[in-house]
Amino acid sequence: MSDYLIGDIQGCFDALQLLLKKAKFSTDKDRLFFLGDVVNRGAQSLATLRFIKDLGDNAKMLLGNHDFHLLACAFDSRTPSNKDTFNDILDAKDSAKLVDFLRQQPLVIEHQNTLLVHAGIPPIWDKSTLLTQTATVEKHLQGNQTGIFIDDMYDNQPYTWTDDLSEMDACRYTINACMRMRFCQADGTLEFKEKMGIETAPKGFKAWFLHKNRLLEKTDIFFGHWSTLADITQPHIYPMDKGCAWGGALSMIRLEDKQVFLVDC
Repeated sequence: MSDYLIGDIQGCFDALQLLLKKAKFSTDKDRLFFLGDVVNRGAQSLATLRFIKDLGDNAKMLLGNHDFHLLACAFDSRTPSNKDTFNDILDAKDSAKLVDFLRQQPLVIEHQNTLLVHAGIPPIWDKSTLLTQTATVEKHLQGNQTGIFIDDMYDNQPYTWTDDLSEMDACRYTINACMRMRFCQADGTLEFKEKMGIETAPKGFKAWFLHKNRLLEKTDIFFGHWSTLADITQPHIYPMDKGCAWGGALSMIRLEDKQVFLVDC
């Protein structure tokens, strides 16, 4: 049995199938872990989400910002823009089942002493804080007031984490950090404007994984979201988004030996 971790697919279903074939993935013995943003921007969001759902126990996924945006549109908290390409899911006959499947997915996965997250983990968070805060978000997403909760999450504030935040503020910070963060300050203060490589960090900010004394610096962390990262050699850090939806590549890593598989998009 092998475990494979896959970067942002964003509806590029054909590339996903080519990648699985290249790695000789077997549904009988192997497992897939999807690092979020499985939908949107590519042309086959419906096929992609159906495929992941139908894999059952052979697959696990976590939520990325595009997946969260799909949930927001499904619960009428947001309206799809002309850039969104997941209307095939909203219009599908099995839309309700697919949306329900999506809202059951976690923000973070702990697997074999590694952590999987879509965007990143604040440098001031230990594993206990991460798992506690993401579990609270998941509780609300899976509850009976999902739409109201999601509607309250669409805000950049609070930018900074403190232990005395209200539950909703803590959830908003958690979503923004785990699904959207690239750069932050040492105290976890978030920044959302800059989207290019680590050399473009705004003054006073660094890539979240480059801060000294980061509490999880000894833990292997696999993440997506940041397609403009290149030549990252930081120990225990594995960026997996290679910009498939933007003409880059779709990336997958085999956990046991860290072998990387790529297909051009």
